[in-house]
Amino acid sequence: MVEAMSRRKTLNFPLILTVLTIHFVIVAGEYFKPFNVTYDNRALIIGGKRRMLISAGIHYPRATPEMWPTLIARSKEGGADVIETYTFWNGHEPTRGQYNFEGRYDIVKFAKLVGSHGLFLFIRIGPYACAEWNFGGFPIWLRDIPGIEFRTDNAPFKEEMERYVKKIVDLMISESLFSWQGGPIILLQIENEYGNVESSFGPKGKLYMKWAAEMAVGLGAGVPWVMCRQTDAPEYIIDTCNAYYCDGFTPNSEKKPKIWTENWNGWFADWGERLPYRPSEDIAFAIARFFQRGGSLQNYYMYFGGTNFGRTAGGPTQITSYDYDAPLDEYGLLRQPKWGHLKDLHAAIKLCEPALVAADSPQYIKLGPKQEAHVYRGTSNNIGQYMSLNEGICAAFIANIDEHESATVKFYGQEFTLPPWSVSILPDCRNTAFNTAKVGAQTSIKTVGSDSVSVGNNSLFLQVITKSKLESFSQSWMTLKEPLGVWGDKNFTSKGILEHLNVTKDQSDYLWYLTRIYISDDDISFWEENDVSPTIDIDSMRDFVRIFVNGQLAGSVKGKWIKVVQPVKLVQGYNDILLLSETVGLQNYGAFLEKDGAGFKGQIKLTGCKSGDINLTTSLWTYQVGLRGEFLEVYDVNSTESAGWTEFPTGTTPSVFSWYKTKFDAPGGTDPVALDFSSMGKGQAWVNGHHVGRYWTLVAPNNGCGRTCDYRGAYHSDKCRTNCGEITQAWYHIPRSWLKTLNNVLVIFEETDKTPFDISISTRSTETICAQVSEKHYPPLHKWSHSEFDRKLSLMDKTPEMHLQCDEGHTISSIEFASYGSPNGSCQKFSQGKCHAANSLSVVSQACIGRTSCSIGISNGVFGDPCRHVVKSLAVQAKCSPPPDLSTSASS
Repeated sequence: MVEAMSRRKTLNFPLILTVLTIHFVIVAGEYFKPFNVTYDNRALIIGGKRRMLISAGIHYPRATPEMWPTLIARSKEGGADVIETYTFWNGHEPTRGQYNFEGRYDIVKFAKLVGSHGLFLFIRIGPYACAEWNFGGFPIWLRDIPGIEFRTDNAPFKEEMERYVKKIVDLMISESLFSWQGGPIILLQIENEYGNVESSFGPKGKLYMKWAAEMAVGLGAGVPWVMCRQTDAPEYIIDTCNAYYCDGFTPNSEKKPKIWTENWNGWFADWGERLPYRPSEDIAFAIARFFQRGGSLQNYYMYFGGTNFGRTAGGPTQITSYDYDAPLDEYGLLRQPKWGHLKDLHAAIKLCEPALVAADSPQYIKLGPKQEAHVYRGTSNNIGQYMSLNEGICAAFIANIDEHESATVKFYGQEFTLPPWSVSILPDCRNTAFNTAKVGAQTSIKTVGSDSVSVGNNSLFLQVITKSKLESFSQSWMTLKEPLGVWGDKNFTSKGILEHLNVTKDQSDYLWYLTRIYISDDDISFWEENDVSPTIDIDSMRDFVRIFVNGQLAGSVKGKWIKVVQPVKLVQGYNDILLLSETVGLQNYGAFLEKDGAGFKGQIKLTGCKSGDINLTTSLWTYQVGLRGEFLEVYDVNSTESAGWTEFPTGTTPSVFSWYKTKFDAPGGTDPVALDFSSMGKGQAWVNGHHVGRYWTLVAPNNGCGRTCDYRGAYHSDKCRTNCGEITQAWYHIPRSWLKTLNNVLVIFEETDKTPFDISISTRSTETICAQVSEKHYPPLHKWSHSEFDRKLSLMDKTPEMHLQCDEGHTISSIEFASYGSPNGSCQKFSQGKCHAANSLSVVSQACIGRTSCSIGISNGVFGDPCRHVVKSLAVQAKCSPPPDLSTSASS
């Protein structure tokens, strides 16, 4: 039994100004007309009217300002009403009292762009962000303030925190960016998931939480404040939910609306680990359930994840990419089917909005053991915010929370068949507009060369990433040797092991520790006679240590506060012990961040000596911060050969700890660009002086990845993993705005003996697109229109459609397969079935070739009826191409 749908009925929906996004304030230039924001038990009240809101998480420093307009526009096109972002204290105040609001940290420009697109803005000031961001967003200088303890009832911390939060609020006021000033900001957040750690601070935690709330509200921002994961938030602060599912969340007061500040639609990744992703069907299910059960604002964490440029990645050991399996990928391209499926979901929720805001609570109807409906009704008396109606309105959500079985239920006299783990949305309580498990959008398989990774099992949308080798300079590299250990005049000697961050102040990932020990003839004889080796024992270290003895690498260890036991080979006489402590992003989560530190803890010993262990902890150690090349800024485009650069021809024997430099021309066109570092080891990279980030070619375990992921059932970060047996991150985003047409300078620092000759460059674009849609699929939501005369939406006699879309600037150049009837197979493997309309190819070609996007109706009226009494579908495979003069170099 299929879900009941009457195509010729008139649906009695009130007038909706736009399906995807409803705005009650008029945009004029960059600004809104001033409006107030309050809330009640049901929703935020914007300009006097309740709203159901979709929010898209975009962190402005994880993209370039040149990318922001496109990211915001694609979020709006996808159905967002709101853009959400953290602020990043360590980016805005890198030195105490010296502020930075430029470039990627120009939050004012970002806010104005959001407003100019007609979207609202939700700023989570924190100032603790977590966000897998270095040190959780705290500036490193904060830990050096005498007597300071983070995020507790501590006067030095509260003084600094209030100063920063006030700085952000005052800046927004001075730029007229709050709603009551005609700006886009409607919501603010103070602190961040403090409820997770509050108990760690005892009574002082509760005092701090109350102080933070009072301080924030006292700054005069004039919009509501929230605290996420804060069940004891004061009555004047909205407590909100962060989780994979928030439909069961209840605020701590009946006077507060149900808000979901972080819908984890993906997850982050660590070096050497598999890549997580979350199926589109499950995300849609979670969101539909949230609005079904009284939710009012849902924010994607993340809608666009972006890139941890420079040394901003936290963790520790989190990768440079912050792609997050988001609807917009790391490069800002649409991730299908996630983006398209969620766009359809948002449209369905918007169709329900008049009823959702009219009712204080829904009517609950139990339809089966694991099936239920929630019905929202309103009358002309309580929906005047939309318009005067002569009749009531009704919207319903029907859920099947069974993880395995479909279910057929009766609802208002009709039968509806629900797939497992799905929600059907009925904007008029009669007709299904959307089901979370039925993906009609294009689905994607991303490929690089001949490799591909399936991220879905529905109709297919194939994204081919073209890859071209940097042939133009592969024979013209230059190199610069980085000295091991002490290299500059700012080194110093101290007795004992100093804590890493106390020395480096996070100016560099690298800290050298050098000491000298004397080994006697007796020790050498003892080791030879017993066939044993002495070891360097370190009680505890993080994130990475390299141990050198007499200039030779003895071994390397990675981990988080783990013990190190490294065998070493020593000689009679004096031996130089050189330790290189490396951070790979500072801790970003948990209580007592200021005490976590980095480098070494406990004792360092040389064990196995004849006369007993030698305690090196109390020895004299010489310290050197960073790399010589870092402090000479050899990555700067104006760096001259006087720095010591020499030619590095093919065949030259590489050495560890080397800098490499070359020039390259940018690929043609406007498609996003990435560099492939899969041939390298571990290091950092710069393009035209811009710090791309860390790279590390650790390989994920071979196990733990399935061919597909069953969306049914509760999601967790280990449920759906890809990339088993592959490098965690091989590709690194180079924003187009960082590139010139010719003579771009690439500089890399490589810690191992890898050479740069196999580095390659790619442009990211969609080359092949596929889709398969049945004539029984739901009609496209953007076709649900209104009449100014009867003020009713009508489904009319609309039929399902297939939508094909290339990337911006690309057009459909050919149709490689088309069949209306009963096609077999999947993308790149389609074949005609027994039922096939002979005009399939010509109809699709006429509708699509030469266009960036196209739509084809799925009906006998379009193709004729090739086989009576058979449910038919249309399968299409097409090729997308850039304009001829914008084509990139040949694929490898």
